[in-house]
Amino acid sequence: MMVTCMEPDEVLIDAEDRMQKAVDVFKDALQGLRTGRATPGLVDSVRVNYHGSPTPLKQLANISVPEPQQLVIRPFDQSILTEIVKAIQSSDAGMAPNSDGRLIRINVPALSTERRRELVQRVGKFAEDARVSIRNIRRDANKHVEQAEKDKTISEDQMKSAKDEIQELTKKFEGVVNDQAKHKEEEVMNE
Repeated sequence: MMVTCMEPDEVLIDAEDRMQKAVDVFKDALQGLRTGRATPGLVDSVRVNYHGSPTPLKQLANISVPEPQQLVIRPFDQSILTEIVKAIQSSDAGMAPNSDGRLIRINVPALSTERRRELVQRVGKFAEDARVSIRNIRRDANKHVEQAEKDKTISEDQMKSAKDEIQELTKKFEGVVNDQAKHKEEEVMNE
């Protein structure tokens, strides 16, 4: 996606927007990771086969947390109860749903030390993926300003200044990812 007519300010705005989206994707990935307590985010990634199309569970049911170790799922349409159970069982959430014909209860057991370490590794992988995305965005933005300088639409000083600002954005968003990852790792290990 090489567009040569972007001004340095436009490149910076575009890079910042894209970096924010990378951080948002990372935060969403962390939401689905289990800690020691139940949260509706544990089933956010579950897709249910509803009339032939994979539909997010939260669009098909009310999800509540009546106790710290339990999720309760109340489908809006009782006829899809078995489809919801199948979707939860086949997801990578690793939970066993119990259905009474009206609603589904999921008991969230405490995490073993080994499982906690696995989750910390997944947090690290998600964080590294986010940092790689941010660096790729930095690379693209730098190419834009370099091309603008080659095309003589900006001066060499403007290019250097824009690259410095792009690097500052990169540091800022990598710092957000690192802070979020550290917080989630502590949450996983201490819950």
